[in-house]
Amino acid sequence: MITIELPYPPTSGGRIKSWNMLKYLSERHQTSLACVIKYGTQDIETFKKLIDLNYFFYQEATHNVRSAGNLIKSYIAGIPINVYRNKQPALARQISQVANDFDVILLDHFESAQFVPASFKGKVVFHAHNATYLMWERFTRSDAALSYRIATAIETSRIKRYERDLCRRADIVFAAPNDIEHLVAIGAERSKCKVTYHLGDDSQLTLQDMVFKETSKQLLYVGTLNWEANIDGLLWFFESIWPDVLEKDPDIVLKIVGKNPDPSLIEAAKDLRNIEFTGFVEDLEPLYKQSRVFIAPLRYGSGIKVKVLNAMCRGIPVVTTAIGAEGLDVQSGKHLTISHPLINMSNDILNLINNEALWKTTSVQSREIVKAKYTWKIVLDEMNKYLEELTA
Repeated sequence: MITIELPYPPTSGGRIKSWNMLKYLSERHQTSLACVIKYGTQDIETFKKLIDLNYFFYQEATHNVRSAGNLIKSYIAGIPINVYRNKQPALARQISQVANDFDVILLDHFESAQFVPASFKGKVVFHAHNATYLMWERFTRSDAALSYRIATAIETSRIKRYERDLCRRADIVFAAPNDIEHLVAIGAERSKCKVTYHLGDDSQLTLQDMVFKETSKQLLYVGTLNWEANIDGLLWFFESIWPDVLEKDPDIVLKIVGKNPDPSLIEAAKDLRNIEFTGFVEDLEPLYKQSRVFIAPLRYGSGIKVKVLNAMCRGIPVVTTAIGAEGLDVQSGKHLTISHPLINMSNDILNLINNEALWKTTSVQSREIVKAKYTWKIVLDEMNKYLEELTA
């Protein structure tokens, strides 16, 4: 398995999936890991103690900065900037020396494709965390400055070509259902594409059901607060939805969980009432039990949104957008609420805040759909079946 970040600690949607996948495979196959280390080496020793790997190769990132200089260098290298930011020649040499000892190279994230040696004779499996080009393409339609959107449009076309070529090179492409459609649209072979999902903490299914009267008039948001799609969604929510919510019910509070919030979020919220940034929270259970509604106001992005699945798994009614529910086999008004048009979000929130019968039904049905379709055992057993068929 080759990935672009240490899949530990599993504190974000991508790392949660990578960690569970790696742990599952290492218990069933002779498994090794090669990865780029982006966020320091402090977790490596703990990681080694928790998992049994044949080999573990890693190199610390040296280009992991989004800058004009790295963008220009990526143009010279002829690769997308995200691929260039993960370029590690020393790691590539280590992988090349042992690659043909393996039956399968599993590429976790599209940026990992650069590490597959041209001489590799085994099978290549691509695990797509998103249809990455789509996230960039959607950002070109955002409210950002024109120059930024032009640069993003150029990058979108480069990523699209790179992602298409990777899908054609791979023997299997694992992706969420919505991402499969977008990858097929740029040239991936549908017969190679197999459905998978990013999930959250399905151990929450063992907890007791939420109780309406034990919650308060509190909205909850959990997410990575320096990720562009999350920043955009929250800024839009602050401007377009939150004032209307407070005007109709001034007692409602919004708690936003996540470390290192982008300065633009702090600036936008400073003159708004009843918004609290909690920072990183180790144990979300107390906040989950207090909160009556979970919000995910996303206007662009791709793939399964783990924060949405986590809230559904716990039984907190979710109000989100079509982007927030993308890839999930759910019904709006039954398993969660999809605001359409977006400006209806304030009314959708207030409806769940005040309608106990609707709240209870949504809470129960959200947990039922997760239990039926979105547990780690179901998803990883299916992935392993395809891997065993591939190597048979």
